[in-house]
Amino acid sequence: MMQGVVDSSCEATLSHIVVNTNSVGNTNQQRQVINAVIDTGFNGFLTLPSTVITAVNLPWNASDIVTLGDGSETTFD
Repeated sequence: MMQGVVDSSCEATLSHIVVNTNSVGNTNQQRQVINAVIDTGFNGFLTLPSTVITAVNLPWNASDIVTLGDGSETTFD
């Protein structure tokens, strides 16, 4: 069973542990705990902050230019 919390902004969040499965058994295996907001209408792809990817030594998959809700564009790694 998963348990989460509803924060002061009324957002439902879950904590997740991110780990690089390619380093299983490695005594130096890095883990990172992240809190994610649950979006029940989500139907796309997930991304992690570059600091988390670097911290657990994950491979980079792709970068993309995205359009935000205000119409501005930014690059997501």
